[in-house]
Amino acid sequence: MKKLFIYFSYTGNGDTVAAYMQENGCDVRAIKRKKPLPESFFFMVMAGGFLAGINHKDKIEDFDFDVSDYDEVIVGSPVWNGKFASPVNTVLDRIDLGGKKVSFVLYSGSGEGKGAIERIEKEYPESTYVVLKEPKTNTDEMREKLTINN
Repeated sequence: MKKLFIYFSYTGNGDTVAAYMQENGCDVRAIKRKKPLPESFFFMVMAGGFLAGINHKDKIEDFDFDVSDYDEVIVGSPVWNGKFASPVNTVLDRIDLGGKKVSFVLYSGSGEGKGAIERIEKEYPESTYVVLKEPKTNTDEMREKLTINN
């Protein structure tokens, strides 16, 4: 079964998950914003949280939206304001996941991502998801939870 992990990372938590997924046989595609968020963590949280809260779709750098060669697509996103990060909204809006096994990995500094989970359950009812707390610093939890779902 060929798997693809598509993810966005701002603080490195997504990169940690991506490295683990790649070690376990997944192909990996990173989502990059065209315009960077503010450098200040405080202003990044404010801007990113606002954009996520309104379900904004960011302009992203060149990205291969073709997933036809994969049996399973796993989408990784930070939790911003309880929702998917805005670059992930762009990909979810433009990618065809029909006929694929779909899973989600949410990574959060705080909170469970209620809005993201509601969207998953509504738009991808057959999918699975896991919420990780700071995978960069909680690698044991990440490995345990992703082993179950991977």
